[in-house]
Amino acid sequence: MESQEPNVTKSPLMPLMYSNRVPVKTILEGSDADTGFIGMTVVVGGWVRSSKEVRKEPVPPPSSSPQMAAGAAPLGTKDVSCVEILQSRIPFFRTIIRVLGGSASSPAVRQKLESLIAKPPPPSTFFLQINDGSSVSSLKVVIDSAIVPVFAGQILPTGTCVLAQGVLEKPSADEKQTIELKVEKILHVGTVEQDKYPLSRKRLPLDSLRDYPHIRPRTTTVASVTRIRSSLDFATHTFFQNHGFLHVQVPIITATDPEGFSEKFQVTTLLGEPSKKESSIGVSDADGVSLETIKAAIKEKSSLVEQLERTDSNREALAAALQDLRKTNELAKQVETREKSKPVTAVKPDHLVNFNADFFGQQSYLTVSGRLHLESYACALGHVYSFGPRFQAKKTESTKHVAEMWTVEAEMAFSQLEDAMKCAEDYFKFLCRWILDKCSDDMEFISKRINKTVTHRLEYMASSSYDKISYRESVEILRKATDKAFETQLQWGVPLTDEHLSYLVDDHYKRPVIIYDYPKAVKPFYVRLNDDGKTVAAFEMVIPQIGTVVTGSQNEERFDILNTRIKEFDLSKDQYEWYLDLRRHGTVEHSGFSLGFDLMVLLSTGLTDVRDVIPFTRSHGKANS
Repeated sequence: MESQEPNVTKSPLMPLMYSNRVPVKTILEGSDADTGFIGMTVVVGGWVRSSKEVRKEPVPPPSSSPQMAAGAAPLGTKDVSCVEILQSRIPFFRTIIRVLGGSASSPAVRQKLESLIAKPPPPSTFFLQINDGSSVSSLKVVIDSAIVPVFAGQILPTGTCVLAQGVLEKPSADEKQTIELKVEKILHVGTVEQDKYPLSRKRLPLDSLRDYPHIRPRTTTVASVTRIRSSLDFATHTFFQNHGFLHVQVPIITATDPEGFSEKFQVTTLLGEPSKKESSIGVSDADGVSLETIKAAIKEKSSLVEQLERTDSNREALAAALQDLRKTNELAKQVETREKSKPVTAVKPDHLVNFNADFFGQQSYLTVSGRLHLESYACALGHVYSFGPRFQAKKTESTKHVAEMWTVEAEMAFSQLEDAMKCAEDYFKFLCRWILDKCSDDMEFISKRINKTVTHRLEYMASSSYDKISYRESVEILRKATDKAFETQLQWGVPLTDEHLSYLVDDHYKRPVIIYDYPKAVKPFYVRLNDDGKTVAAFEMVIPQIGTVVTGSQNEERFDILNTRIKEFDLSKDQYEWYLDLRRHGTVEHSGFSLGFDLMVLLSTGLTDVRDVIPFTRSHGKANS
């Protein structure tokens, strides 16, 4: 009995350790430099990007020799498949049917006998382009239905999954690729409902692909973006690990608001969950029912009782209605008692919630920044960094912001503002250089299909110097821009808008700019107050065509000043006692920064909307998949 285990060549084309298949990228890259792969048996799996079926010429009918009449194969013939033999015998079987069934007298018998003979489809060859996500290019896979009968008569549309074993061969001279796979055995086929498969249409726009986040990784563009994103992820850990940073995981759920945002996601288990009353009341149908609803029900049930009493026709129905009314009245009393005994905390004017009964016993939110928690580890371990999702509940539509975005954050003890700016610049340049060196194939595709200038931009940003200007200097430059009319009135002390920043980096400097020493009113409470008492030691790195990618600061290490700033921002001191403890016990100068990772991917891929570079986008009104 033939073994089902594929006979895979183990050297030099080693299969993946956990799936026993050779990646397409390994085959294509190795074949460009070495033709030694020809003749090797491998297992390849992937999804069909395109397919073409070429039907073979029908096999000529057999000769009338005694050998052929007896059903023997023609002399001198080699490598004849079962399908071809069966096709060659169809005329012979039809002759027998005519003899047995009569030429015209028994059409019913003849029709029945004809139906007993299976009519196999004509043999054909399938040419598939298979991609497994390991590279931009696909591997040409050739399947002969005579050798692999399971494919006879089948249609292999885009999206079909195929796992096949075969031999690597050199294609004809006019082929672009230097190698192809001639299939010997099919190990798996995952079919596609072609009329429902969203990628059956060619070149689906990116905005349409957002409706299919679970399917769009199969497109060439999104696959390239994903590989670039993965490479930037690895580069991030490489940079910080090489510079002595420790990776620290900070909480996603927090009770503090380090950035002072009002648009936060609240975390609660109270909504939709029955309220638990005091033990003297017990748990009953009163849970989760409003008093107004119960009073309306009492009114309806009372009308029903009055109607039944007037008719005096159904004593059993009247008794049931009276019993139901009594139970409803008891339920109303329970709800009234519950409302009177429940302490409440106002969240919004029209909502009352007891957060003491919530899961965490207080108001909690999805974090907008992990820098405060990261700070506590920097004040013990020196240099630390974190990498994770951060959340803002902004409802406005934006190509640069969604509700959930990934952020890289770093904190350094014994460092000042200049150190944080230097580290942020080095890290950013490291990412630009990494993409150019490690993702050449994907960047080549990006340059051809998405943005022709992206490679040049990354090269320039990786090698050029960045201008550093103060907030005051930036305001002076913008005031002198007489050829530009800004929508927002510019004056000292207000935040710089996107159009202000765009003018500075796209029109004035035409390269990345680092702006520092912002007014204290536009930055978080924890940023170190400068000696002038008006500005704080904060900075932003602004990139052409993208905007602010990095924000950072030197944080306030002086207890008295930090305590005053908490009061100025009208924050709850109780929630920040742990943060003040870092100043009470062994305070130290420290600084750090945050990089918008999704914006970095957007910059590297040349795309214009951040929703196209995030695997599963969470934005206002959309959280599907």
